[in-house]
Amino acid sequence: MTDRYGTDVLAGDWKKPKNGRAVEAPAEIGAVVEEVTADWCGEIVAVDRDLHTLTLEDRRGKRRTFPLGPGFLLEGKPVILTAPVRRTAQPAKPTRTASGSVAVHGAKARVARASRIFVEGRHDAELVEKVWGDDLRIEGVVVEYLGGVDDLADHLVSFKPGPQRRVGVLVDHLVRGSKESRIADAIVRGPNGPHVRIVGHPFVDIWQAVKPERIGLKAWPTIPRNIEWKKGVCQHLGWPHRDQADIARAWQHILSKVGSFADLEPELLGRVEELIDFVTVE
Repeated sequence: MTDRYGTDVLAGDWKKPKNGRAVEAPAEIGAVVEEVTADWCGEIVAVDRDLHTLTLEDRRGKRRTFPLGPGFLLEGKPVILTAPVRRTAQPAKPTRTASGSVAVHGAKARVARASRIFVEGRHDAELVEKVWGDDLRIEGVVVEYLGGVDDLADHLVSFKPGPQRRVGVLVDHLVRGSKESRIADAIVRGPNGPHVRIVGHPFVDIWQAVKPERIGLKAWPTIPRNIEWKKGVCQHLGWPHRDQADIARAWQHILSKVGSFADLEPELLGRVEELIDFVTVE
């Protein structure tokens, strides 16, 4: 007998989209994809692992950046784009450290000195570690971050500097007339002054110590004072900047472009070397 109503319409995966379910696919350079929410179709010309983004260029040469993940069509099929697998060869051991010093392979880190170097924030500490980390371990120098220079005087009271317990401090935006310069002057004139060396760079934030060319800029953008500087930079560059996680990813992207002292501005290089010399004097 013929089934006049046909097969059961609810049989099988009846919720399956007409184009199929999205599957993961690597965002390969040169592939042409469509971002469905923005109705933007273009060739993948860049993928940034740190920012978790990809850049599409349409047929008119215009470019736009999108987050990696779902929401794309590849050859008409929905995909979840992921960063392509990185293929790296085993690098040869360098003859120089990132700071330009002669590399000493296999050397054990020296027991930490009593002296310290203080920097303002986590990003400052990470940048100093990346460029001068090998030198600091051999010299036994520990870098600590303060979370801002406002409480520097209290930190020094707790630390108790002395002739064999020196403190070097790296300060952002240490320019004449700034809040930072007033704090530094007061400490230098105080009882801890002889055992503390405070130096700084003129940049609003340590990000600016990275040469702008390393991230494709001619110069770091000027951000109005009523906008948080890091968020303003990310917004200017079209990077995600909604929360602290976005800012952290932006910094990791910038930091990834730093391979050695040659990627930093000289206004920072000399100051860090000065602090290392100060705290390693026997």
